[in-house]
Amino acid sequence: MTPTPRRRMVPAYLATGGRTRPGGDGFERLTVLFATGAEQPSALAELEAEHRRLWDLLRPGALTVVEAAAHLRLPVSATVFLAADLVEAGCLHARAPIPRAQQTDRSLVERLLVGLRTLR
Repeated sequence: MTPTPRRRMVPAYLATGGRTRPGGDGFERLTVLFATGAEQPSALAELEAEHRRLWDLLRPGALTVVEAAAHLRLPVSATVFLAADLVEAGCLHARAPIPRAQQTDRSLVERLLVGLRTLR
């Protein structure tokens, strides 16, 4: 029998400071987060360890809220609170998710295919 990986036992209410709503604008699960600069901001020193972990995770590049939650092994809702705090402190930037592409007009694709075939 293979051992199951140990999961951190940090209740979501501890990571969120007991709050029920994050500050600032609402985040979606696919909101893209990225760190503001290479050096650790002074505002980060006043925040909890979970905030620092999220900021360290995002320093090399951008991740969505869902991906960051998976790396931190926290619920997505708790990660939204952490990200909102860091955006408010100026340590992170958040970008709205990329909208889904619209359905392409089939007749346009067919005309393009006919045009490509005539080039042969």
